[in-house]
Amino acid sequence: MSRNSTAAIGGAVLWVLAALPVFAAESWPSKPIRLIVPFPAGGSTDITARIVADGLRPLLGQTFVLDNRAGAGGNIAAEVAAKSAPDGYTFLVSTATLATNVSLYKNLPYDFVRDFAHVSQVFSSANVLVVSPSLPVANLADFIAYVKSGRKVLYGSGGHGTSQHLGAAMFNSMVGGNMVHVPYKGGAPATVALLGGEVQVIFAPVIEVIAHIKSGAIKPLGVCGSKRSAMVPNVPVIGDLVPGYETTSWGGIAAPARTPAEIVNRMSAAIVKVLAQPGVRANLAEGDKEPVGSSPAEFRKFVVAEVERIRMQVKIAGVRID
Repeated sequence: MSRNSTAAIGGAVLWVLAALPVFAAESWPSKPIRLIVPFPAGGSTDITARIVADGLRPLLGQTFVLDNRAGAGGNIAAEVAAKSAPDGYTFLVSTATLATNVSLYKNLPYDFVRDFAHVSQVFSSANVLVVSPSLPVANLADFIAYVKSGRKVLYGSGGHGTSQHLGAAMFNSMVGGNMVHVPYKGGAPATVALLGGEVQVIFAPVIEVIAHIKSGAIKPLGVCGSKRSAMVPNVPVIGDLVPGYETTSWGGIAAPARTPAEIVNRMSAAIVKVLAQPGVRANLAEGDKEPVGSSPAEFRKFVVAEVERIRMQVKIAGVRID
């Protein structure tokens, strides 16, 4: 075979290989899409994932299969997603917890920034501090005095590195309290633990505890964000009594790195359309979540900034994983 023929064949092979992602993107999606959720069914993250998936189905013409991979503060799900084929049929529900894990774990089996294509931010929200009625406190000031008194108080969370864990640890550090962490495999089990008396406190997404607040089974004392929640409007902002305290939560969608840019962009555009729908916005508002919707470039920039912001919060809270 001549050199010219060999070069021609080589060039053709390179062209075909280069064009494959384009062809894949043009036919995408042609089968169901897996959405990996890093926490159990029934929790705030799972509920939000289902709202978004339901909105995406008619836009993309495919069903979404939710794959709940709870455990290790979301690391199990993130590792599975990071090591999945970058073909546009596996996505991950990305959360502030995964940004926190960067600072908590020394040897993560994935790189949260580098190993993902960050598709779009879906929402931002703030947790609420709720306690068992068995605690002899009437308000946030009473609670601060109680945890500073030397009494041992157990607080539950959805796992190491979650917004619940970090929010409570920051609070405990800033007020000089004596709270002890009890991690669970998700927000829903942590709520069950509070109701069952295993723990006395959780810093939970409002959607996970609002029914129990209304029934009187648990007592809300403070909102972790910068403003009051429309769902519990009479509950004060923690930062009003603890200057400088503020923690927020967020969620989004990510894909394995090297997922074709065309697919990432199409998914991002679809998510933005879903979040603009009045019904979806209303459903998210019921969970005290503010819809966002962002481009891949915007979400990646946000994730990088969050990793650094949370790194400082972890330092303040003195949180570590042994």
